[in-house]
Amino acid sequence: MKTTSNGSPALPVLLPYRVVQTRIHPRLSLPSGVGLCFCAVMVASTAWAQTGPATMTPLQVIVKWAPLLLSGFAFNVLISVLAMALGTIAGLGLGLAMLSDVRPLARASWMVTQFFRNAPWLVLLFFVMFLIPFQITVFNIVIPLPDWVKATVGFALPVMANVAEVVRGAVRSVPSTQWEAAEALSFTRRQTMWRIILPQCIKRMLPPWMNIYALVTMATVLASIVGVSEMLTLTAQVHAAEGGRPELFAPLYGFALLCFFVYCYPINLWTAHLERRFHIR
Repeated sequence: MKTTSNGSPALPVLLPYRVVQTRIHPRLSLPSGVGLCFCAVMVASTAWAQTGPATMTPLQVIVKWAPLLLSGFAFNVLISVLAMALGTIAGLGLGLAMLSDVRPLARASWMVTQFFRNAPWLVLLFFVMFLIPFQITVFNIVIPLPDWVKATVGFALPVMANVAEVVRGAVRSVPSTQWEAAEALSFTRRQTMWRIILPQCIKRMLPPWMNIYALVTMATVLASIVGVSEMLTLTAQVHAAEGGRPELFAPLYGFALLCFFVYCYPINLWTAHLERRFHIR
């Protein structure tokens, strides 16, 4: 043990810490740019792990699902065309029946026309969907009736009533002198109707007929309520598939609105053109 000059034991003294610098071999050191890149990658990875993959914008969602939505819109157009064809054929017969000389037939036809013309389209659609069976058997052959077929029949009923009223009004608008001239030429009533009156009624019936078609096309979205996979139904399914994001509601349904507008507005313009051409008042 060490002692001081007066014989007392010496206390240990804590010396200051000396930093010893060590050198890294030049071959083992990393460039500063590599270190910065490594740090940036780590920060980006952490941010990606916290936020997850970026969500698509509404425009990207519409572009992604556009083929499916447009196929649904084509189905709407198909239903409208078939309903218009069935309703036009039935409406022509019903309209001529209202003009019949047989009073009971004319009265019954008028009542049928007024009933289907003033009934709500959605109510008629529900009645047809639940009253028509899912399939019918003809000569031991089972014929299925899917929902879209029944929906087409449901839309054809009000079309039939409106077309019948258009036919009746067009025939009544022909001057009575045409009937008198045909009678003077010994034409029968049937010959007068089919050879003289109805050809003159075509230009009178065409504009309102086109208006009815535009209305039935826009009304086909009601088929979504009864389970038909048309454009509105597919739009709702796409919105659910994208997680039900609130910001997608307006763009998706706005795209459906745009499709119907682009399809129906030229029909409106063409109808106005025909009215001016035929001088219809």
